[in-house]
Amino acid sequence: MANVTDLQTKYSKLAQEYSKLRAQNQVLKKAVVDEQANSASLKDQLKQRDQSLRKQEQEMDSLSFRNQQLAKRVELLQEELAASEGRSKKGKGKGDSPLQPGLQTQSVFNEDLQKKIEENERLHIQFYEADEQHRKKEAELRAQLQKLEGEAEEHQAVVDGLTTKYVETIERLQGDKARLELKTQTLEREAKDCRMRTEECQQQLRRCQSELSRQVKQSSSVIQEKVPFNDTKFSDYNSLNVPSHNRRHQLKARDVTSQALSFIQDLVAALLNFHTYTEQRVHIYPLDSSIEPISPLNQKFSQYLHENAAYVRPLEDSFLQLYQSITEDTVTVLETVVMLRNFAENFSSYTHFLLKILPYQLKSLEEECEAPLCTAALMAKNRELQSDMKKVTTVFEKMQNYINLLALPSVRQDAMPQSSTSAVFTQLAASLHSLHDAIKEMSKHYNQKASIEQELPTVTQKLCTTTECLLGSLGSLTSVTGKIATFFSNNLDFFTSPGYSPRGCAVSLNPLQAESMLANKKKAAAYIDAIKTARPQSVPYREALSNRRILTSSTESREGLTQQVQQSQEKIARLEQEKEHWLLEAQLGKVRLEKENQRIADLEAQLAAALGGSQSSQTATDGRLTQSNEEAETAQKAAGKETTLCTSLVGMLCTTPTNEHVGDEESREQLIKTHYMTRVGELTTQLQVSDSKAVHFHSEANAKKNKSR
Repeated sequence: MANVTDLQTKYSKLAQEYSKLRAQNQVLKKAVVDEQANSASLKDQLKQRDQSLRKQEQEMDSLSFRNQQLAKRVELLQEELAASEGRSKKGKGKGDSPLQPGLQTQSVFNEDLQKKIEENERLHIQFYEADEQHRKKEAELRAQLQKLEGEAEEHQAVVDGLTTKYVETIERLQGDKARLELKTQTLEREAKDCRMRTEECQQQLRRCQSELSRQVKQSSSVIQEKVPFNDTKFSDYNSLNVPSHNRRHQLKARDVTSQALSFIQDLVAALLNFHTYTEQRVHIYPLDSSIEPISPLNQKFSQYLHENAAYVRPLEDSFLQLYQSITEDTVTVLETVVMLRNFAENFSSYTHFLLKILPYQLKSLEEECEAPLCTAALMAKNRELQSDMKKVTTVFEKMQNYINLLALPSVRQDAMPQSSTSAVFTQLAASLHSLHDAIKEMSKHYNQKASIEQELPTVTQKLCTTTECLLGSLGSLTSVTGKIATFFSNNLDFFTSPGYSPRGCAVSLNPLQAESMLANKKKAAAYIDAIKTARPQSVPYREALSNRRILTSSTESREGLTQQVQQSQEKIARLEQEKEHWLLEAQLGKVRLEKENQRIADLEAQLAAALGGSQSSQTATDGRLTQSNEEAETAQKAAGKETTLCTSLVGMLCTTPTNEHVGDEESREQLIKTHYMTRVGELTTQLQVSDSKAVHFHSEANAKKNKSR
């Protein structure tokens, strides 16, 4: 069953890892889809930019064409201006009145030309700026596109790797599942066999119990009817013993201490695991010490946690010494339990250890909150864990105070009255319940924190394993604290009950009086033992009963012998009939053996003629024939043993010398009668030996069964 539990745990871990990887795969797929969408949008933007660039190039071409037209027009205007200037020089002497309209036209053309030149210059500047912006934007978009394509390739590689890993994990899980199913079927068959054997054992147990109860009733009735005296009344020294309720108190104290010791051992194991796995987690998260050094705070915290065994182990050792000091011959009250002081000191040391590591625990959780990938939910859980750790340490401080108060009477007897003792035990029980509640809350918050951490992309397998171990130790700690709290509450009446008291008195004795009473009891028991050894030895009880049984069973033994003779005669007749039957069977077996030997000889001849060429077939046939011959010889020997009696009897009859004056029939009858009488005597002797052995074995088995109980 332990293997099944381990396999189920392994399978659940693999399933959790698979679900986590599946969630990561979904996140990565979503990221790849987003990046592909971004890449498509950037490609669309690039196309739009190319279209705007082509549009601007077309505009630039049209502007260039327009510029050329304007340049040609300017040239024409310049030529016309030159021509008009020439004509103006020729007709200078004719008067200025004809030139006035030409000058006005030229000024208009010059202004128009100047405007066109400025507009052309402005368009050139705008075109250059637009061209530069377009080139810069195109370069940026190309760089961004290359970057996104590289990221898309990386994401695709990660997705491919995760897909391969998922496929391998699925195949491995399917193989593990198949093996687990086979093991489960095997274990189910074994469990079914075990249930059948258990039912058989229960039936045997019920039969044994019914048989034993019947024997007890029979023995009780025999003792009541046939035991003439009882010599056990002289061994009753109850008047010298401690009162029965005090003895019950002592036995109860030892039993309660034994149960508490088992709980303390479980608590120590759970605390050791909790501190050890906490130390391992500090080395892994938020920084892995195998990759980069952890912070000085966590180094100091890890150093303190490494010393936890020096504070936790003494709790178990000191309580074991306390349990060993409580025996049936001692008085167990707070004033006499000196070892409780050692346990209180060790508990105080462990509480100081918790106070010493508490600031480092809180700072370590704050450092986890400062990690880059720490979410708001994770920070909230860390704050709840800080509050839980403070509560646990506070409860341990309260328990330390109460345990120190309980240990005071062993140092000074008048340190605490009985009423205060009851109050202290009650408060200690309440503190144990508070400790269970605080650790239960801390375990719940740790589980929630672990589930949030598993969703982080940077979580490692080592961290998951350590966290699972830490959660397991917290579960064990929650279970054992709950058991301790329940155990203490159930036995609170015993803890608060008064101490030892004499018979018929309600006033309790102090420890010194109780010790004196036990010492006097030991002296009285030693005195009675001395009287018993000095007294002349009487006849043992069993020997007296045996002698009485011998004296009173002479008539019964005579009747029993008569019945045995009758039974022996009946057995002789039955054995004679069986002998005749087996003689006939022996003769028939001899005939069958001869026929079988003849058939085997015929088969050997046929096989030798038919399979003479095949060596391997001949070897197999020889083996089978040899085996058949051996079986035939065995059967012949058995038949020979069965026919020995008949042969010997016939031989005796044939070789016996006869008297001429006595008839053959009388001599034969005498020989047969003598033989049968000898045989009957031998069978009777064997039957009596078998009966005595059976009785001896039965009594020995009953004695062993009683010893085992």
